[in-house]
Amino acid sequence: MSIQTRLRLAGLTSAGVCAALAITACGAPTEDSGLSEEEQDCATYEQFGDFTEEQPSVSIYTPITDAEADAYEAAWAPFVECTGIQVKYEGSNDFEAQIEVRVSGGDAPDIAVFPQPGLMARYQEQMIPASAELEALASEGWSEDWLQYGTLDGQLYAQPLSANLKSLVWYSPTQFSENGYEIPETWDELISLSDTIADSGMKPWCAGIDSGDATGWPVTDWVEDMLLRESGGDVYDQWVNHEIPFNDPAIVAAVDKAGSILKNEDYMNGGYGDVSSMAGVSFEEGGLPIAAGECALHRQASFYSAQWPDEVEVGPEGDVFAFHLPGNTADETPLLGGGEFVAAFRDAPEVDAFRQYLSSDLFANARMKTGPWASSHSGADAANATDPLMEMTVELFSDPEAEFRFDGSDLMPGDIGSKAFLEEMTEWIKGKSTEDALDAVEKAWED
Repeated sequence: MSIQTRLRLAGLTSAGVCAALAITACGAPTEDSGLSEEEQDCATYEQFGDFTEEQPSVSIYTPITDAEADAYEAAWAPFVECTGIQVKYEGSNDFEAQIEVRVSGGDAPDIAVFPQPGLMARYQEQMIPASAELEALASEGWSEDWLQYGTLDGQLYAQPLSANLKSLVWYSPTQFSENGYEIPETWDELISLSDTIADSGMKPWCAGIDSGDATGWPVTDWVEDMLLRESGGDVYDQWVNHEIPFNDPAIVAAVDKAGSILKNEDYMNGGYGDVSSMAGVSFEEGGLPIAAGECALHRQASFYSAQWPDEVEVGPEGDVFAFHLPGNTADETPLLGGGEFVAAFRDAPEVDAFRQYLSSDLFANARMKTGPWASSHSGADAANATDPLMEMTVELFSDPEAEFRFDGSDLMPGDIGSKAFLEEMTEWIKGKSTEDALDAVEKAWED
């Protein structure tokens, strides 16, 4: 959901980013920069062309604001200095609505960073397809699993930028150590752990699904994770594209598997109450009982790191951390996630050059050094991550055996993925049957 994609891990302030990289006025790096020698050497950027005489500008419009926007600008500052291409950055919390106004009004940015592939597809006729050079770079950097979301009618229009991982379970390393709990590697081990914690007198799981107009999206993420585990990527794709009905037996099985935790009164909702209490708890507060010792497990994405209070230390030896939501076997690595995609609305050499830079491992590794951020680029080095959660996320995305799928509701038509699916899963939490909830979504899609 768009509300998720606007939630970013807290980064450095503008001054902090520049200080960390020792960049003069966020421009050219100095020898004290945190960047590598290659990242500081202008010879590295010759592959993107020399525009120092013309000094053309490229505008980029994104849903990314505040500290994270500063971190992006710091990451590409050497590119600006060395190529001469001036990047004009604009971030907006109202991106989804304003991009429609700008494109339809003839004021499209040169580049737009889309958090939702389904939203991006609306503008196919106005977007510039990837050049042969850009397509070659993107194909080297990302798997087909990722590239498919920026491909329309067989043509690449947008390469991935950032990546966030949703298939995570938050827990307390201290609590696990004190009780001798082991991090589960299979689904059965996860259920066994949940039973053990429940037998101790604590409800093991906690969650909140209230999110204003987007209430219910944490449940849709659960369903998507379960479908990927139970039926695999091919069935997942068929479901997203409505090639199988929303109430197909595979989807029923996925919802019921999610319900084995979410609707289990012995498991839910630690620190808050019964199963139905989830509807009255905000998603931001959903996992907080872990830090208070009132809950043990909370399934939520990597961006949830920003929701913990300042006094809560996030790390493998800290107050809270996360592990991969396991598959049915230890050999499976199903990954549900989200991210952003880089599309262009102006055909010009400087625009293509900047898109190529954003497609490179040079950018991915530079950006990881300027604040919490993860990339699924094959050249992303987890050692460049600024915290252990991002390091783990990059390592999981780098697993060649992992099966990745993008958040399904973000790929569906808006009146389904952002409305009917959310509403029916909220009613499901409140007591509606699986069959009735899925039948209602299917009817909405057919209508």
